[in-house]
Amino acid sequence: MISVEGVTKRFGDLVAVRNLDFEVNRGEVVGFLGPNGAGKTTTMRMLTGTLEPDEGRVLYDNVPINEDLTGAKERLGYLPETNPLYEEMLVAEFLEYAAQLRGLTTAQARSDITDAVDETGIGDIFFRPISELSKGYRQRLGLAAAILHHPEILVLDEPTEGLDPNQRVDIRILVSELGKERTVLLSTHIMQEVEATCTRLLIINRGSLVASGTVAQLLAAGKGMTQYTVEAEGEGVEEALSRLPGVDCKTAEQIEGRTRVCLTVAGNEELRPEIFRMANELHWVLWELHRGQGSLEELFRELTADADEAGGQAAPTGGETEAEPTTPVSEEGTEPDA
Repeated sequence: MISVEGVTKRFGDLVAVRNLDFEVNRGEVVGFLGPNGAGKTTTMRMLTGTLEPDEGRVLYDNVPINEDLTGAKERLGYLPETNPLYEEMLVAEFLEYAAQLRGLTTAQARSDITDAVDETGIGDIFFRPISELSKGYRQRLGLAAAILHHPEILVLDEPTEGLDPNQRVDIRILVSELGKERTVLLSTHIMQEVEATCTRLLIINRGSLVASGTVAQLLAAGKGMTQYTVEAEGEGVEEALSRLPGVDCKTAEQIEGRTRVCLTVAGNEELRPEIFRMANELHWVLWELHRGQGSLEELFRELTADADEAGGQAAPTGGETEAEPTTPVSEEGTEPDA
């Protein structure tokens, strides 16, 4: 449904996005990942027609969006990282204003606002001033405005940024529900959201695509990191386990007289028999021995390891902006957070 073909975007001497190619199929919820300054926001602005590529093109259903930009935007809902809300308005007034901007008739607006309010669960705050809303409800309102005209495509840039864990879960569930009837491209730094919400991932680094596939496919194609969790009662547990072959890092904690060690091991060699023999030889009481696959977070670090060395790709105004929203949020006198 969305095709990006050889897209490059420059800001002066800075190449924010470099020869980017990918596709998003109809009905997919695709996670768009990358370190700060990788080019995510710039790419999303080109997908929505806010910025024009210097090279390459963006297509919806094989039609370049610049051939009919108004038509393309009618098919699109966009929630930018900095949620653009007018705090002096009531929620109802803001949605009515958004409907006017979309060119909806009065009858259409009334029906579509009702649908958007129901889908995003903001009926309880419909007549509240936006200035009094919590961050969670502000994000829900932004999503309501984005889906107001029943778009086929949703582009969401960091929709859970700045939310507490409970709010993130609520928005994650909401995005999953919205994705059942729409094609969604979701930018986020939260790996749990990706694993819980997205059917496929795109990872970019320094403006270029470095990986594409499902979580399982990407983990299988990585360099191979295996995780072991060992909980044992005895002497020298942490020291002995750290001497196992291929141990990359470890964390240890004490639990009621036992030592619980989490190991990350390079490669796929099976170490459980060796750990079991070690436990017998050192007279440990083995409470837990578990082998798991490397995490998505480790894979992300592996694929973007040079981002910090390069100092990121921060662009000047109009380019990549990965900053926190600057609008202050009043939490006083609000409903419980969404």
